[in-house]
Amino acid sequence: MEADQALLYICPPHSLKEKMGKFLYETSMLFIICVFLFTKTCIGRPFASRTTTSSRKLIDNGRGLTPPMGWSSWNHFACNIDADLIKQTAQAMVTTGLANLGYKYINLDDCWGELGRNSLQHVLVANPVKFPSGMAALGNYIHSLGLKFGIYSSAGNYTCSGTMPGSLGHEQADANTFASWGVDYLKYDNCYNDNIHPKIRYQAMSDALQNTGRPIFYSICEWGDQQPALWAGEFGNSWRTTDDITDDWESIMCIADMNDVYAEHAGPGAWNDPDMLEVGNGGMSYDEYVVHFSIWAISKAPLIIGCDLRNMTNDTLSILSNAEVIAVNQDPLGIQARQVRNYGQRDVWAGPLSGGRTVVLFVNKKYSTEEMTAFWSDIGVSANQAVKVRDLWLHEDLNTTMMGNLTVTLPGHSCKMFILTPTS
Repeated sequence: MEADQALLYICPPHSLKEKMGKFLYETSMLFIICVFLFTKTCIGRPFASRTTTSSRKLIDNGRGLTPPMGWSSWNHFACNIDADLIKQTAQAMVTTGLANLGYKYINLDDCWGELGRNSLQHVLVANPVKFPSGMAALGNYIHSLGLKFGIYSSAGNYTCSGTMPGSLGHEQADANTFASWGVDYLKYDNCYNDNIHPKIRYQAMSDALQNTGRPIFYSICEWGDQQPALWAGEFGNSWRTTDDITDDWESIMCIADMNDVYAEHAGPGAWNDPDMLEVGNGGMSYDEYVVHFSIWAISKAPLIIGCDLRNMTNDTLSILSNAEVIAVNQDPLGIQARQVRNYGQRDVWAGPLSGGRTVVLFVNKKYSTEEMTAFWSDIGVSANQAVKVRDLWLHEDLNTTMMGNLTVTLPGHSCKMFILTPTS
């Protein structure tokens, strides 16, 4: 694709979620076209003009002071989950060393429950074939490994698969059930919602969760329809800014651009969520997965793994376990980086880190090898400031200090990520 062409990314419509459920619509051939131009000559967003979440009222549940890290069942397994899979995944999280790097949540997505509620108490019931010991026992097992237990529901009459009830109208009962099971994280989807405004539906569950007295990370999965970045921080700890991710380059680039629009609304306790990671699911190259992980990390996105942890390749594990890149995501300053310059299909991302440092990410969206430059004026560094430069993927320092700008040469569909530290 040439620099003066528009990228056409095919995004599945939300209406199919309502009619068919999430799993079925993702396999359908009905699409709409979202058009994103990769041809902006300069985005130019100086850091001094940024606003932050500090000017808004935010939920105060003590969760998510840094973006959550963990695993979710949906991207790789969809509805094909059971207790054995979840336990094996929790074990793999520990034995691979990922838990020690901060990946703590083991999250069940859709399809864990029975189609109907308990006939007496009208509460949600785990599928007895898939989860014969129940959810409380599963949560206890996950906790015994030093991990945290996440679960899924929808702010509608059914979940997106259509295989189990949603929580609309049952918010307090379901929140109490989740708390009794020891749940630490709730992903709350948006299907079969009776066209009730999302602010009403998502606030109802937020209030219910807080009424339980158990601190539960609240992940609002509203798909970005009603710009939740502008209001969801009052109710939840993260909110989806886009439609569902797919395991391909075009999806990653499209979602990254969409999520970048709302950067100023993210911060400690309240994060933009561009959806779960696809690293390791097989649809992209190693370099493309490195780009994917780097953008999510620098964007302070939740790092929720979506592959089969039991059968990862060494390449997949090396990407997910890059401690230096993870440290950028978990930096206590909590400021989401942004695209600060765009040369056609060559993007420069940058953002401030604690200790007066700056993180810079170069992304080459083109197929050809390209040269790119980050200017200090674009990335928030004083013009006469010399810096030490650390390459986060090569794990090495550049041999010389830099002043004024940093230039790299990148193969197609690849990236370079650096931390700039001012010299004394």
